[in-house]
Amino acid sequence: MTTFVLVHGSWHDGALWKPVIDRLEELGHTAYGPTIAGHGKGVDKAVEHDDCVASIVDFVNGEGLTDIVLLGHSFGGTVIARVAEEIPELISRLIFWNAFVPQPGNSLLDEVPPHYRALFTKLAAESDDNTVTMPFPIWREAFIQDVDLDTAKSTYAQLSSEPFQPFVDKLDLTRFYALETPRSYLNGTEDIALPPGEWAWHPRMSSRLGMYRLVQIPGSHEVMLSNPTLLAEKIVEAGRP
Repeated sequence: MTTFVLVHGSWHDGALWKPVIDRLEELGHTAYGPTIAGHGKGVDKAVEHDDCVASIVDFVNGEGLTDIVLLGHSFGGTVIARVAEEIPELISRLIFWNAFVPQPGNSLLDEVPPHYRALFTKLAAESDDNTVTMPFPIWREAFIQDVDLDTAKSTYAQLSSEPFQPFVDKLDLTRFYALETPRSYLNGTEDIALPPGEWAWHPRMSSRLGMYRLVQIPGSHEVMLSNPTLLAEKIVEAGRP
C-alpha cells in the first residue's frame, strides 16, 4: 500500500481533496491533502513561492512521512518539483496531474498563454492584496465544463483568491532536472484549462520530465470535483511501483 501526499492547485485548498482521499483510503492506501501556505479563505496571502514549498516540506517532515508518492495538480506541479529538490530521499515517485513543469529559470506566468498572463496580472493589480480571483466564466467553460451549471456554481463557491507572487517568482529547478526520481504524468483528455495546441498540458509539460509514465483520464481540469472516485483510481495507477 502507498502513502500519497496530494498538493492542490491554484484557487484550491487541501480540503477539496477529501472525496479523493476517501476513495484512496477505501482502496487501502494512506493519503494526505495539505494546504499550501497562502491558500484557502481568510488567510494571509502575502507569500512567495518559497513559502509554498516550505509549507509542504514542513508538512511531510512534521508527519514523519517517508517513501511517499507526491502528486501536484496544476500550480502544484511547480511546488512538488521544488519539494523534490529539498527532500528527494523521502519521495518514491512524483505525479504531475495536468501540472506545470516549468523550464529552468521560468516562472509559472512564463508558462501560460499571453491572454492568461495579461488577465492574471490585471486582476492582481486591481485587487487590494495582490491576489487573483478566478472569473466564473473561465471556471465554467475551461476548468469544469464536465458538470452541470449548479455543480459548477457550488464548486466555484469553494474556491479562494490566489496569491499572485508565486506566479511570478522565477524557479531555478536545476536540482529538479538532475534528479532521477521516478515520475508520472496524469493527463485529463478533456482538460482545456490550458488551451489545446501549442499551450496544451500534454505533451508540452509531460515531455519535460524525461522518462515518465503516462496515465490518461477522461474529464476536465477539475475531475477531482467532477469524478473523484475515478481520479483516485487513476492516481493509484500513476503511483504504483
